[in-house]
Amino acid sequence: MSEIGIEELSRRLGELPVLDVRARHEYDGTAGKPCDPRQGHLPGARNLDIYRLMEMAPDEVHAELALEPGAELVAYCHSGARSAIATQLLRSLGYDARNYVGSWHEWSRHDDLPFER
Repeated sequence: MSEIGIEELSRRLGELPVLDVRARHEYDGTAGKPCDPRQGHLPGARNLDIYRLMEMAPDEVHAELALEPGAELVAYCHSGARSAIATQLLRSLGYDARNYVGSWHEWSRHDDLPFER
């Protein structure tokens, strides 16, 4: 599986499409995990819950993402597990998907990194 680390992601933020596959309440920061010091999402990230993603037909995924096949994108969640599934699914549909394994659990601990609510 292709992965991306916090250094590269923070450097390329705004350049790479980012997909947050957590539940809506985690994404918008209204009810995230209590272990995370900050609640919200990576700037510019789109939200597509992993369970919805897994139910979608390939053409629905392509329409939702509005990216060319082969496009590079990053998936993340809370701790890298849901985004690992999303990455595999997206790669099977022809995207150059990469998993941010550290995900929100790591990102939320870095006060120097931006976030949105």
